[in-house]
Amino acid sequence: DISAAGAMDEFRKAYPKRFINTGVAEQIMIGMAAGMAMRGLKPFAYTIATFALFRPYEFVRDDLCYQNLPVTVIGVGGGVTYSQLGGTHHAMEDVALACSIPNMRVIAPCDPYETEQATRWCAAQEEGPVYLRLGKAGEPILASDILPWEFGKLRMLRGGSDTCVLGYGPILKLALDVPGLAVASVHTLKPLDRVGITRILLDYKRVVVLEEMVPHGGLADAVKGLAYDVGANCRIRSLTLKDEFIHVYGTHADVLAAHGLTREGLRARI
Repeated sequence: DISAAGAMDEFRKAYPKRFINTGVAEQIMIGMAAGMAMRGLKPFAYTIATFALFRPYEFVRDDLCYQNLPVTVIGVGGGVTYSQLGGTHHAMEDVALACSIPNMRVIAPCDPYETEQATRWCAAQEEGPVYLRLGKAGEPILASDILPWEFGKLRMLRGGSDTCVLGYGPILKLALDVPGLAVASVHTLKPLDRVGITRILLDYKRVVVLEEMVPHGGLADAVKGLAYDVGANCRIRSLTLKDEFIHVYGTHADVLAAHGLTREGLRARI
């Protein structure tokens, strides 16, 4: 059922020998991808984020990361994007899980431009496994005429005076909707751009971390730890999903609002 939803049918028709639909057999999908990588191929294993990472977690850990194979695991619907399908389809803790596995690199683009650049990088790299966390479809391009995308380096989407928002994924549009804020896309979550984030911690009076993820084990924790390490004096606030399964079934914006992820919530943190 994923093929039609993810517009994979066009790829299947154009490249029938390069497309395998395993159905809802995610553990087999990861195991197959590992075997293909061991024979010199560069597989992309694609499905909804909860089923790309949670259900086959042991296979991702042992078949891909333990073997350090160049397989890209694509999780579509990061965060609570699949709002109407409930908690079983909400990838609220995927970043923390993926970042905790040795050898795994983690990328979460903020818009279609970053997604294309990250995909091209994944197709070319041979160093090991990658978790590529995406939204769903139809997200706007937030910024394409500024700094080029580079793996492991944050991108400043917009400059500002005394407050900077650090984040990743389509949720960054919330920050861009608030005038006067500097906004940085920390698209590579592992390895983290410690140099770039340190520069922001030292240059801005206030830093807000915005992420569609649970409050533990994500960018917010990493930024606060780095701030302590470098002795930063800026004021740091975070705006994340709540540490709860919230039973709200509606639009993506409805579920985000139930978690407090709104422009008003962002202003309150500032």
